[in-house]
Amino acid sequence: MIAGMSETRLGRIGAHVQKYIETGKLPCASILITRDMDETYYFASGYADVERKTPVARDTVFRFYSMTKPITSVALMTLYEHGLFQLDDPVSKHIPAWENLTVYESGEGSSMKTRELAEPMTIKHLLTHTSGLTYGFMESHPVDALYREKQVGGGPGRTLDDMIEGLADIPLVFDPGSRWHYSVATDVCGYLVQHFSGQDLDEYIEQAILKPLGMAHSGFCVKPDDRDKLAACYSHHPSGYRLQDDPSDSNYHKRPTYFSGGGGMVGTIDDYMSFACMLLGYEPTSLENPLLGIRTRQYMLSNHLPGSVDLAAMGQSVFSETSFAGVGFGLGFSVVVNPIESSVVDNYGTSGWGGAASTYFWVDPSERMAVVFMTQLLPSSTFPIRRELKTLVNQATVLDPIELDMGDPSLDDLFDPEYDEEYSEPDVDDIRH
Repeated sequence: MIAGMSETRLGRIGAHVQKYIETGKLPCASILITRDMDETYYFASGYADVERKTPVARDTVFRFYSMTKPITSVALMTLYEHGLFQLDDPVSKHIPAWENLTVYESGEGSSMKTRELAEPMTIKHLLTHTSGLTYGFMESHPVDALYREKQVGGGPGRTLDDMIEGLADIPLVFDPGSRWHYSVATDVCGYLVQHFSGQDLDEYIEQAILKPLGMAHSGFCVKPDDRDKLAACYSHHPSGYRLQDDPSDSNYHKRPTYFSGGGGMVGTIDDYMSFACMLLGYEPTSLENPLLGIRTRQYMLSNHLPGSVDLAAMGQSVFSETSFAGVGFGLGFSVVVNPIESSVVDNYGTSGWGGAASTYFWVDPSERMAVVFMTQLLPSSTFPIRRELKTLVNQATVLDPIELDMGDPSLDDLFDPEYDEEYSEPDVDDIRH
């Protein structure tokens, strides 16, 4: 038994993942599990670069894609902890060009009709994907076409400033707060990080998150010393998978002009595990001050949907990195609010997110457990491996944290009003106003 988990049952995880590799469904995969900060299980198989027969390794660098979103959300909340904004601030307070945003009513193209917003868009709307923004690639709404026309979300030589300027003239898909819809909202959060910190997004995240957590191989481009460690990325095809991004000449080797807070980062499985463990309150002993206060972590990992409903009750987004039934949304993370409705063996309060290349992570406060899964196959909806992993990981638990007598506080404690441990406030000297 390892940290209250059965070694035999843990072995089922690797056996299941191996089938994906052997049948040609995935090029590679690695999974890392920690419980109470102790490494419980690690498995890796397949080729990080199939064409060059490069085995996946512990230091393989993966594209995080939308697993960048939680990191950007945390970055914005570190600035919130400095008192630089309030969550209910209208976005237009900090982006004046958005003062006259409108919402879609009918029509398309030049005949599109719009109206005034029923209520202002707030920063909290951005963090919870209830802002009314969308993604152009969804191609499901007349407004999506405007995003593609104006290259909202990046493009050669474009910047976050270009995105903000373009969005000022595009109507929202719905009134802020009325629905949940996956969107470029986290890219806007990245812009706000730049606005409040006075630094480029990659620089601030490096300073505020990556260095403190020891995430030495992560960033918005591959570090020079890691050039040969970048995995290839593949896209699904009926006959198997095809090369989508060759690591030898990938754009990820260059510092971008558009820092996508919603999907632009790369890094290793251990780096992301450091971030995941931080969400549970476990950080490097060398860190003088916690990255976030315990109250902020608790707040971020709580369901913020109106009426505490799940995503299914908020209207269907065309695409997302999570299922909808029984799942709510916090400030940058999905949050399990009803395991029974979700139809997956899970625990209340489990939070996480995935990336377009089928990557995934979650933290389970009740089990004091963090799980990170890495592979590189587009799109993430190809196989149900994320749901399968939830079952495989949770079935391996045979002792709960109480039986293990884990002494450190978890997020469960944060929901207890009698719990009031003091933490030092972070230093604000490095924040430029």
